[in-house]
Amino acid sequence: MYERLKVMLGYTGFQWLFLFYFYCFGGWCFESVYVSIRSRKWVNRGFMRGPFLPLYGTGAIMMLVVSMPFADNILLTYFAGVVGATALEYVTGAAMEALFKVRYWDYSGRFMNYKGYICLKSSLAWGFFTILMTRVIHSPIENLMYAMPEKLLHHLTVFLNVYVVADFTLSFKAALDLRDLMVRLVGIKEELLRMQKRLDVLIAFNNDEKEQRRLDREERRSTRLRDLSASLEQGFAMIKEALLSRPSAYGESVREEIAELRGKFSSYREREKGYGRLLDFYKRDMIRNNPTMRSDEYESEFEELKELANDKAER
Repeated sequence: MYERLKVMLGYTGFQWLFLFYFYCFGGWCFESVYVSIRSRKWVNRGFMRGPFLPLYGTGAIMMLVVSMPFADNILLTYFAGVVGATALEYVTGAAMEALFKVRYWDYSGRFMNYKGYICLKSSLAWGFFTILMTRVIHSPIENLMYAMPEKLLHHLTVFLNVYVVADFTLSFKAALDLRDLMVRLVGIKEELLRMQKRLDVLIAFNNDEKEQRRLDREERRSTRLRDLSASLEQGFAMIKEALLSRPSAYGESVREEIAELRGKFSSYREREKGYGRLLDFYKRDMIRNNPTMRSDEYESEFEELKELANDKAER
């Protein structure tokens, strides 16, 4: 045990980084293949756009570190892996949701889960994976690392540093932009709902019995952006038709208010054209590559963005 511990503690900074990136890549391969088989289509899994999953790299390094003192005891190695990986999974999941307002994985439907971040099945699996990692997987990877010329290892690690940092930075910004876009959609919906309520009152003021019944059903109206937009378009069309058939249907002050509402709605439609452009390839891929990704705080807004991202992918 002490010899093994001495070897691992003797890794240089470049060697630890190489191992981290190697396991990030290995985790991406595993996750992408697994999710692609379940989805029956290729899925480039993960938070980043490139073939790296930092959670797996961090998890692998953590497994190596926590198991070091128990290298000769398989049972303690198992429990060290369970505790260490579960803690890592919980902290990462909670931190990402707090920052980005979305969950990248969710165990809510599984037996003995805690807030959807961790569950018993996953924790037990991490323990077995720690044994597999320390007893089977890591030795050949370590031999490969030692077989590489030192210069090659350094150059490769520096290259991966630059690439991964750049990719992670862009992905991090895309996740923040996605969060801000969801917040913006909430404000837009509230604005459109206020416009719709006022328009309903103006239409009902004209004693249209059919529209009065629609006003009475207001609470059941969809709050989806597309539905709100279509409903407002229909309302403005009805008012226009009423004005054409009966020019005196609305007074001057009411007409001015209708014109103001129409101007605000036209401004919204101009902004609406930019929503698709805001979902650039990083944000679209982030949504599509994480099928279980969801938002508790902005559930309906995220679902609408998800539909928009999938629509763009199919074009």
